[in-house]
Amino acid sequence: MTALPDLEPATRQLAGLLEHISDDQLTAPTPCAEYTLGDLLDHVNGLTLAFTAAAAKDFPLTGAGPSGDATRLPADWRTRIPERLAALAEAWREPAAWEGMTQAGGVELPGPVAGRVAMNEIVVHGWDIAKATGQPFRCDPAATAASLEFVSQAASDGSDGGGLFGPAVEVPADAPALDQLIGLSGRNPAWQAA
Repeated sequence: MTALPDLEPATRQLAGLLEHISDDQLTAPTPCAEYTLGDLLDHVNGLTLAFTAAAAKDFPLTGAGPSGDATRLPADWRTRIPERLAALAEAWREPAAWEGMTQAGGVELPGPVAGRVAMNEIVVHGWDIAKATGQPFRCDPAATAASLEFVSQAASDGSDGGGLFGPAVEVPADAPALDQLIGLSGRNPAWQAA
């Protein structure tokens, strides 16, 4: 049996990025064209709850759609989101989280898919946040590989050939794995804040 992905390195990386974000950066643009940095942080805050609940099969908590509104970002986000990221990683360490069916964001899906979606959300949005704030992003190679495998499969299953979060951005075939993942996720790996 293939080892289950460990979300902890990716959640730790993302939590570390949050330590270096100032309040005046919350209105900054991100590679997610529809989100400011504050909106994206609210989205991450919400997805940590949704995918932690999905791991536990706590369905009443998993039904809400994705968040992404800076006006809902709690005042204690700098401590709350890292705590929720740690809880997310811990929840997906349970083998039962990867079994059977679950729900997240109002969507029913198999546990193994939900776990990989959670990993991909953390990796890609970690990259988004790093880019938006001018911080380096050193993703765990195993997390990058797991996310790239998942996104590659999702992109090949799509009828429109688009990326998981938007139309895929072409990158060279010999580009680093992280750049390939970002391109398949509908982002330009060379994106820079204006």
